[in-house]
Amino acid sequence: MIAPMSEGAALLLVILLGFLPTEVWRTLAVIAGRRVEEGSAVFHWVRAVATALLAAVVARLLFAPTGALAEIPLMLRLGSVVAGVAGFLLVRRSVFAGVVVGEIVLMAGAYWLHG
Repeated sequence: MIAPMSEGAALLLVILLGFLPTEVWRTLAVIAGRRVEEGSAVFHWVRAVATALLAAVVARLLFAPTGALAEIPLMLRLGSVVAGVAGFLLVRRSVFAGVVVGEIVLMAGAYWLHG
């Protein structure tokens, strides 16, 4: 039988195994990114890869959700994305506005469906 872990030990484990390795790669990316010209082919490739990864995450959340999001109908999930894009475009291409509008639509729809 494995002994239960204290809260402090669990937090230390998360920091050592989760946060620090990720932070090392982020720091290395910032250092390497300083040398990349904004109009270069490398910059465009990195931007395309980042955009593709973001699109993949959004598609997975829309079409193969897990947890509580799986209980939300597909049409409501799609509607919240459409509303978020509209909010983004209407508020001077503000990512923050798009996220907030999409979240509000999703939460309001979920509340309306599930009470």
